[in-house]
Amino acid sequence: MGEHTVASFDQELESIDRLIREMGALSASMVADATRALLSSDNALAQRIISDDAIMDAKQRELDEQAITLIARRQPMAQDLRAVVSAIRMAADLERVGDLAKNIAKRVGAVGQSATPKPLSHSIDSMASLVHDQVSGVVALYAERRAEELPALRADDEKIDIQYTAIFRELLTYMMEDPRNITACTHLLFCAKNLERIGDHVTNIAENAYYVMTGRQLPMSRPRVDETAVSDATA
Repeated sequence: MGEHTVASFDQELESIDRLIREMGALSASMVADATRALLSSDNALAQRIISDDAIMDAKQRELDEQAITLIARRQPMAQDLRAVVSAIRMAADLERVGDLAKNIAKRVGAVGQSATPKPLSHSIDSMASLVHDQVSGVVALYAERRAEELPALRADDEKIDIQYTAIFRELLTYMMEDPRNITACTHLLFCAKNLERIGDHVTNIAENAYYVMTGRQLPMSRPRVDETAVSDATA
C-alpha cells in the first residue's frame, strides 16, 4: 500500500472516530438537558432536545455511509476492521441514547402540569447525573484509548439499576398515597426507565470500545439489579 494510500486510509478512520466523539458529546448533552427540562418544566429546552435528535440521526447516517464505503474500497483487516465495525455498533447505541433523551423531553409538558415532589426530583436528578457521567465517560475512555478503565465503567451500570429500582418504589408510593399523582408519576416512571436503558446502551458501547482496543471480549455476565416488575414490559 503506497504512502499516500495509507495516509488517506488513516484520515478516513479518523473521520469515523471524530463522528463517534461528536455523537458522544451530543448524546451526553441531550441527557443532561432532557433531565433539566423535565425537572424545571422547561418546554423550550425540551423542544431543542427533540430537534437535536435529528442532528444525531444525521451523524449516524454519515458515519454508516463512511464506514460502508471504507470497507468496500479499502477492505480493512484485523484491528482496522474491528475499529470500523465497532464504530457502526457504537454509533447505533449513541443514536438510541439520543432517542431516549428525546423521549424524556417529549414528556416534559405532561409532567410539568403538576409539581414533582422535591425528594423525587432529587432522586431523578441524581440518577440522571450518574447516567450523564457514564455517557460522557465511555466516549472519553474510547477517545483516549484507556481500555483498562472500561470494565469498571461498565460495572457501574449496577448503580444506575439500583437508583432506578428506588425511584420505581418511590413513584408507586406517591401514586398509592394520592390518585391525583398517577398521571405525572406514570410519565416520570417512563422517564426513569429511559435513563436506565441509556445505562444499558453505555455498557454496549464500553464492550465494543474494549474490543476495538484489545481484540478481546469482556465477560458476558454483568450485574443487573433492576428488581421492578415492569422492567421488561417497558423495555
